[in-house]
Amino acid sequence: MRKMLLIIPAIALLSGGGAIALSRDTAPEPVRVVSEPKSCVTISQIRSTKVIDSRNIDFRMVGGKTYRNTLPQSCPGLKFEERFSYRSSINQLCSVDIVHVLHDQGGRLYEGAGCGLGKFQQIEKLSGK
Repeated sequence: MRKMLLIIPAIALLSGGGAIALSRDTAPEPVRVVSEPKSCVTISQIRSTKVIDSRNIDFRMVGGKTYRNTLPQSCPGLKFEERFSYRSSINQLCSVDIVHVLHDQGGRLYEGAGCGLGKFQQIEKLSGK
């Protein structure tokens, strides 16, 4: 069973419009690489995200494609919180951008660790889901 947490208002305020839907599933599904990695994805095409662990985030896009971003280093608190914000002055999220882990303290969200993104690798789930 999947629980979805939609934090559009909070992230929109913190990130300049980067709304993200998050899933709280814990077991990563087996995947296969579909194409060459790319440096950027279009923000307006991001439908939802799923934090896999402290180094991997899946970006599900409009149209059904999924891109996995493997961060160059582990991001403290990312897996535990399973939410993040970002800022961009253009309609793209790129490997040179930084995401910030969002923490909840007394019902208020605040930005924690800032972590650099890696390249976006298109993947497909092997389970057929």
